[in-house]
Amino acid sequence: MGRLAITQAADFSFRLPAEWEPHAATWLAWPHRRATWLGEFALIPRMVAKFARLVATYEPVRIIATGAALAESRASLEDVTSHETIEWIDIPTNDSWLRDTGPVFLLPKDKPLEPQLRHAVAVAWGWNAWGGKYPPWDLDAKVSRRMAESLGMQVFQPGIVLEGGAIETDGEGTLLVNHRCVADEARNPGLSRGAIEKVICQRLGIERLLWVGGELAGDDTDGHIDQLARFVSPGRVVAARQPDPLDTNHKPLQENLALLRTLVDARGRRLDVIPIDIPPRFCFEGVQLPASHMNFYIANGVVFVPVFQTATDESALQRLEDCFPGRKIEPVDCRELVRGRGGLHCITRDQPL
Repeated sequence: MGRLAITQAADFSFRLPAEWEPHAATWLAWPHRRATWLGEFALIPRMVAKFARLVATYEPVRIIATGAALAESRASLEDVTSHETIEWIDIPTNDSWLRDTGPVFLLPKDKPLEPQLRHAVAVAWGWNAWGGKYPPWDLDAKVSRRMAESLGMQVFQPGIVLEGGAIETDGEGTLLVNHRCVADEARNPGLSRGAIEKVICQRLGIERLLWVGGELAGDDTDGHIDQLARFVSPGRVVAARQPDPLDTNHKPLQENLALLRTLVDARGRRLDVIPIDIPPRFCFEGVQLPASHMNFYIANGVVFVPVFQTATDESALQRLEDCFPGRKIEPVDCRELVRGRGGLHCITRDQPL
C-alpha cells in the first residue's frame, strides 16, 4: 500500500469524523486471551457474541480473528439471521481491545479533486500495549495496517504511539486528549507534549487539541478519554462525575469537570459540560474496576450504553437519551466486560461511511 507524505495541517485533505456520523460498519476483535481478564473467561466470548448480534441489527459487523478464535467466533454466531450482517476477516490478534489497536479512519474534507483522495483512509498509530503493560503485543501492532489493507485503503503511519480510546472528536476539528496516556515516557519517550500535539493535529486534520486530565481507579490505560468525557454533539460534552467525596474517583473527576468547563473548541464555543454520575466503588474479588457509563458506543440510529446494575444506570440512560434525540438508547450489561478493565467503546472500532 502507498503512503502519503503529510506536512502541515492546512495541506491535509482529510478529517476525523465524529462517531455519530453514518457508519459503514463496526469492527470487533474476538476475545481469546484469558490472561488479561479477571474471573471466568468463558463468559466473555458469549457476551461479545451477544453484543455483535445486537450491533448487527443496526449496521454491518466485521469480526477479526484467526485459527481457533476465528472458528469459535463463527460457531458462536452461525445462526445469524437475514436481518443481521456479520463478516469475518482473518487477522491475527493478541487481544480484543480494538478501539486501541485498530486504525483511525479519516474522511475527505469537502470533495478533493485528486481521485486517490476521494475515499476514506486509515491512520495506523504505533502500539505498545498501553506503555508495555501486557506483552506480547506484536500481532496487535500490525492490526491497524492489516484492517486498512483488507479494505484497500491508503495507510498513514505517523510513527508515534496513540490509542484510539485516548482521543475524542466532535467531527468539526476539535479533539479531547488526556495528557496522562499520550505525553508519556512509556509510550512516546523523549517527545514533549507540544511535539506530540503537532503530529496528532497534522495526521488527523485537527484544528484545536484540548488537553484534559482525570483518571479512574482500576483503569490500566492511564486515563483514556472514552472513560471520562465524550462529545455528544459539537460544543457539548458529557463527563464522568463521582459525587461521593470519600470515593477515590471523586477528586480527579471533579478537577476534570472544572477544567472541561474552561475549554473552547475549534469553532470558538465554550464547552457545554453535562455531568453523568458513574457507579461508586465497583469491584471484582476486591479489585476496583473502571466502571463508567461514558464508555458508550454510537452506531447507526442507536447508542449502546454500559450499565452495571447500580443506582446510576437509570440516570445515565436518561441523560444520554436527552443528548441523542432520535437515537435509540440500548443498555448493555457490562458487569462481565469490565473485568477486562474496559467497556463497549473499548472493544469497537467504527468505520465511517
